[in-house]
Formats: sequence, structure tokens, C-alpha cells
Amino acid sequence: MMEQVIYHYKVESIHDIWPNLRVFVHGGVHFEPFRKGFEKIMSKPVVYMDSYLASEGFFGFQHRPEHKGMCLELQKGIYYEFIPFNESNFDEEGNLKKNPSSLTIDEIKKDIDYAMIISTCAGAWRYILGDTVRFINLDRSEFIITGRTKHYLSVCGEHLSVDNMNQAIYKISQELNVSIKEFTVSAIEVEGKFRHSWYIGCETMISADIILPLLDEELKRVNDDYCAERKSVLGNPLIKVIPISIFYKWQEKQGKMGGQNKFPRVMKSSIFKEWESFVYQNTTSANG
Repeated sequence: MMEQVIYHYKVESIHDIWPNLRVFVHGGVHFEPFRKGFEKIMSKPVVYMDSYLASEGFFGFQHRPEHKGMCLELQKGIYYEFIPFNESNFDEEGNLKKNPSSLTIDEIKKDIDYAMIISTCAGAWRYILGDTVRFINLDRSEFIITGRTKHYLSVCGEHLSVDNMNQAIYKISQELNVSIKEFTVSAIEVEGKFRHSWYIGCETMISADIILPLLDEELKRVNDDYCAERKSVLGNPLIKVIPISIFYKWQEKQGKMGGQNKFPRVMKSSIFKEWESFVYQNTTSANG
């Protein structure tokens, strides 16, 4: 919307229209892949604050913008439980197994991924939000959202989370000074070896050969399991850079346009085949 305002009024930045803009509150999606795009349309420093809310309740916000993590709201009529996100409690598809172990806020540990369950005074009872969270400061109850229970990529034990992916995309954005607004990835098998197939949407078309080493090295740095599997059964990532508009066209085709719909960061194999066919049709038609 801000890009359209800038375009309509033929100005350089959004601060030419809103000179007093100082704080931007975001939520719902990981912000880092979008940061570079926001910085390009701002001409003054802006404080970015993360928030975590849904129709079921307001769960947390970033009350210390200079620090990573949001503070969990513990006095708002919501009772929290946390299920360790591991093979004992979830299957390979991210579905909850029978009789999972759940912990209360005083039993959680730092740097472990949990699926969050809520019960509220409004009537929700042990509702699984579908998000995974990780506490980074127990004294302050500060946490980050690491992904979705069904949006993890682990075909050979690499246990790659959406948070890992976002960190890698952010690294690419910073190193190459490009804005990457969308991406998706799926696991495929090529000649008996598993590989991760990435589709990355850039405002500026960057060679996949340039992106590949940056992406791979950052994923190795933030995820030891990925690093170990890359040395054995997991082959080099496959990367295709495509226009961002194709992501939006796909969402429109699925009837999922709008702020409440997010493009899936991890695709299951059946959907991924449809997506690849869709990309091929749209890129070949665009090229004549």
C-alpha cells in the first residue's frame, strides 16, 4: 500500500507523505524478509515492533524493540501449555500424536521449540494454534515464533524450520542488497538423493548461482542437523528466481488473496508439483 502511495504522488519515500511516521507494528509473518523492502521506501529511522495476535487472543508483543523476541502476555485471561515439538509428540506430517506431554510456563526451557496450546476465558479449550515458539529469555518470558507445526522440512533428519529459512533469506537480502518478499521450498528426490528445491521471489532478478552459496552456508550455520545431512544424503539446493507477481497470481488462483492469507513457506510434494507447473506456464507465457 505504501509503495502505491509513493507511486501515486510521485515522491521519493513514504516520509514525504507521512513525515511523522516513527513506529511500524507488524505481525502474522516473519518480518526480516520484508525489512529490506521497507527500508527502501523510508527516508527516516523507524522503530519496528513485532506482535503476536489471532482471533483467539493477543499473545505477545515486542516491548523492547532493541531486543529480539516478544513478551508473552500472562495476565490477559489466557492459560498456556507448551508441547515440545519433537518426534515423541508429533509425526512426520506435523500432526499431534496421542497422549503428548505438555508443560506449563514454569516448566519450559530455553532454546527449545514448543507447540503452543491455549485455553481462554472466552471458551477456547486446549486449542492448538499451529505455531511453534522458542523462548530466548525465561526471566522476561520473551519468545520468538519459529514456524508452524506442519511447515518444517525434514526428509532425512535436517529438521529445517521456517525460522532457519527466514534467517538465510535475510542474509541474502543483506549481502546482495535485494528485497525478497516471497519464497517457498519443498523436498524432492533426484537420482536417489534428496534435495531442497527453492523458489525465490525478488524485486531484482539475481542469478541463482550467486544466491546458492549464501543460502547454503547460512543454513549450515544456523542448523547443525542441516549441516550434517549436507555432508551425506542431502544434495545441493536447487534454486529458481522468479518474479514476485507469480506468487501473487498463485494465491489469487487458490482464492487466498488478502492480508490474512500467507504464502506457504514449505510445500508438500503433491501441491509442489502443481506449483511448478503453474510457474512454468506463467514464465513461458511471459517470455513469449
